[in-house]
Amino acid sequence: MNVRNALRAASPPIPTPHAGRGALSNADGRYERFSHVREDDSWGWLGRDGATEEAEPKLRTTVLYDASRSIIARNQSPDLSFDRSVNPYRGCEHGCVYCFARPTHAWLGFSPGLDFETRILVKPRAAELLEAELSAPGYAPRTLALGTNTDPYQPLERRHRITRQVLEVLARANHPVAIVTKSHLVTRDLDILAPMAAKGLAKVAVSITTLDPALARTMEPRASSPAKRLDAIRALARAGIPAAVMTAPLIPALNDSEMEAILAAAAGAGAKAAGYVVLRLPLEIKDLFREWLETHVPDKAAHVMSLVRGMRGGRDYDPNWGVRQTGTGPFARLIGQRFRVAARRLGLNAQSFPLDATQFLKPSRAARAGQLSLL
Repeated sequence: MNVRNALRAASPPIPTPHAGRGALSNADGRYERFSHVREDDSWGWLGRDGATEEAEPKLRTTVLYDASRSIIARNQSPDLSFDRSVNPYRGCEHGCVYCFARPTHAWLGFSPGLDFETRILVKPRAAELLEAELSAPGYAPRTLALGTNTDPYQPLERRHRITRQVLEVLARANHPVAIVTKSHLVTRDLDILAPMAAKGLAKVAVSITTLDPALARTMEPRASSPAKRLDAIRALARAGIPAAVMTAPLIPALNDSEMEAILAAAAGAGAKAAGYVVLRLPLEIKDLFREWLETHVPDKAAHVMSLVRGMRGGRDYDPNWGVRQTGTGPFARLIGQRFRVAARRLGLNAQSFPLDATQFLKPSRAARAGQLSLL
């Protein structure tokens, strides 16, 4: 065995980043019976002439259709501000390597890695299903969260317009909605959101992880740039829509030093509220994120993970309610204190924006069936 082969056998191969993708690998989900491992046979990829070595073929997005028969997801988590949500898509093309929703793709038989950002399920009947559920006897309206698992304004929304259809249903029913997104595409729907906001029915939080476009492009490759997200806050505020900024996730020794700058920039753009979440690494995400660190910022990888474990009781993640969003320990307390001081200084969180559920109009079954109402 020569030296090169000996070194390859002694250490795991370093994954090669895929252009426009966040994850570096595609390990099987935790529910699969068998695990597949990709091995480098040293042949590389052959060019069209059969001899020239080229880069690995570009990963393209595959669109699949979800056949769910219900659309409102409910939760009883005591540390969440909502009890119901709608996600028009499963998987997210934004490709944020840290996304806490990645493990949900394993339920579908896909990998939480590259599959999560390249095999996207769309819900073409989302608006129809939502209208039916709002019409159900006994339905009691409360704020519906949009974008709690995957981004409702990810790139596929430009073509499929499912989020817009959902908003149209909510607007007709005077149903309150709270949106979280990383995309400037939310400004496309100002014509729906502004009238809803005027009636106290809509608010939007824009997530900004970093102001560094290079870091953003590597860590969340297909999300809007930091500048475009600030522009989205500016447009929302001008339209009279309550806008908030989410500094999430805060990653120690990687982007936490930017927190005050992000809050200041968002406040300058018109944000009136703010929130934060520290990095969460449940299930498969811990390996995906560690792989990303060792590839993109190898000099910081060990330090980042040490601080992460310091905020999670010595583990990669603590799922307990009440601490999973903020962490524990000295570093987590410092982040919380810094956030509160900066938010107070910038006037963020000085006012609340509760939404009004008393205006709700139950959709007519006759209207759903395309018939004229007799009333």
